Amino acid sequence: MKSTWRPGRWLIILPPLLFLLVFFLIPFAFAFKISFAEAAPRVPPFTDVISFTRDHHLQLSVSLGNYRYLLTDEVYAMAYLYSLRTAFFSTLICLLLGYPMAYAIARSPRSRQGLLLLIIMLPFWTSFLLRVYALEGIIRDNGFLNTALLHLGLIHHPLRIMRTSLAVYLGIIYSYLPFMVLPLFATLEKLDPTLLEAAADLGSTPRRAFLDVTLPLSLPGVIAGSMLVFIPAVGEFVIPSLLGGPNQLMIGRVLWDEFFGNHDWPVASAVAIAFLLLLVGPIAIYQYYSVRQLDT
Repeated sequence: MKSTWRPGRWLIILPPLLFLLVFFLIPFAFAFKISFAEAAPRVPPFTDVISFTRDHHLQLSVSLGNYRYLLTDEVYAMAYLYSLRTAFFSTLICLLLGYPMAYAIARSPRSRQGLLLLIIMLPFWTSFLLRVYALEGIIRDNGFLNTALLHLGLIHHPLRIMRTSLAVYLGIIYSYLPFMVLPLFATLEKLDPTLLEAAADLGSTPRRAFLDVTLPLSLPGVIAGSMLVFIPAVGEFVIPSLLGGPNQLMIGRVLWDEFFGNHDWPVASAVAIAFLLLLVGPIAIYQYYSVRQLDT
């Protein structure tokens, strides 16, 4: 049976395809090409990878030195490992906090769910940068938290939270917790409550019914929410720059320093390409479970 060509379908698909082409594929191609160049004292600050000789022959000048540099310089390895560790534990904490919140919202009366979801989404009504600055005002040495604890007599010296890993974790959890709660709520809200009733009739305790029924059926939401937190947290730049110290070197800050501090675009492009390849797996997992969640 021959498939019929439907122009309406392409009219719907074409705008996002053009968006991805202009704002992702073309910049990615430029960064991929620059990653094989060498730094040069000119504008733009890198050598030509593709050029033509005087007799109009194509000439390729490819260098793998930038990728070898990433493997030999421990600064980049430490930045990647710290970014992965920070993103992993931030995602884990968001899951431990977000699952009970999403479960409570999903089991609340429908008349209250809208209000509870509105409270979860309220932070999105303000600028991301403004929220990070607000958190800084709370946790700095003379901020609201230390001032309140000192007045209550619970501490005698201000707690040093700013410029530490704790501040980075607080910033990421505070900023990305709604990304964990919303997919979890969407999954938990679809669960059939009669399954729990059937499990209770068969003698399961509430704890056993949760482990055997609710938790396995909510795994697509768990994975989708975890990827929504983990993927942007790995490349976070604003939070470690404003709340972290020099020891909290994440890969986003390394990219900024190489591009705008050292003006070493080839190394920065190699860092970006390696970072993107690092995220291919989590992005594929998120895409798979997102499609699976839509089909259920």
